[in-house]
Amino acid sequence: MDSWNQFLEFLSTDPWGMTLRNGLLQLLGAVAILLLGLWIARRLAATLEKLLLKANVDSMLAGFLRKVAAVVLIMLVVVAALDTLGVPAASLFAVLGAAGLAVGLALKDSLGNLAAGVTIIINRPFRKDDVVEIAGLTGKVEQIRLMHTVLVAADNREFVLPNGRVVTEAVINYTARPIRRVDLAIGIAYDDDIAGAMAVIKDVLTADERVLIEPAPTIVLSNLGESSVDLSVRPWAKTADYWGVRSDLFSRVKQALDRAGYSIPFPQRDLHIIGAAPNSAKVEGANAE
Repeated sequence: MDSWNQFLEFLSTDPWGMTLRNGLLQLLGAVAILLLGLWIARRLAATLEKLLLKANVDSMLAGFLRKVAAVVLIMLVVVAALDTLGVPAASLFAVLGAAGLAVGLALKDSLGNLAAGVTIIINRPFRKDDVVEIAGLTGKVEQIRLMHTVLVAADNREFVLPNGRVVTEAVINYTARPIRRVDLAIGIAYDDDIAGAMAVIKDVLTADERVLIEPAPTIVLSNLGESSVDLSVRPWAKTADYWGVRSDLFSRVKQALDRAGYSIPFPQRDLHIIGAAPNSAKVEGANAE
């Protein structure tokens, strides 16, 4: 007990003891600020994420903003704790700024992809499971990540596109709208009745329940080709039915035109040989002998 009293007297009267006491108090204060600040930072970041989700912000973006907020708050807590120990806050901010600049220059491309990922999530030019074409690559959107976007092609190939490239390329979204127009090119012979062929095709379209009544399908003469009169058949269907409708209509139109006596021509060439081949006379003479 006497030793403890002597130690307390040393801390309160001796200059070295007072310095040690002040240092211990500063250290305890810094630890308290650090522990309490880290707890508050995590709670505030989690609350921010919940508020963003309630505001219908994308879950990936909300999670990213939560992490950013947590990092910023933790840095402020660390600066406050070090300031309690006597480290100037201005110097700390200068060091952090220089370090941030160096990291930013080193990770310029990655940060560009990150910013592009946030832009994609906010603007939503496409969503998960949409079928899109980006930079000449077509596939279903499997994942939209902060750094890159993953597409899966029809043959199960996987395309990983940096988001920095995604935001600078034209994006064709095949499934963004609920309906799509099915464009079919049908050729008939020049001798065939155009109006009759159109009527046959119209009956095929009417018989298919997947073909929408509105917008109404159209059948027009689009071209006089080298060997055929080309008709453009343009029905509308639900996006989910597009490929099935397209394939079935080609087959049914062909069968209906065949039954009605219409022919679907194909390119043909007539070859006219003028004169005999140079060696034909010698060959014939040799055969005669």
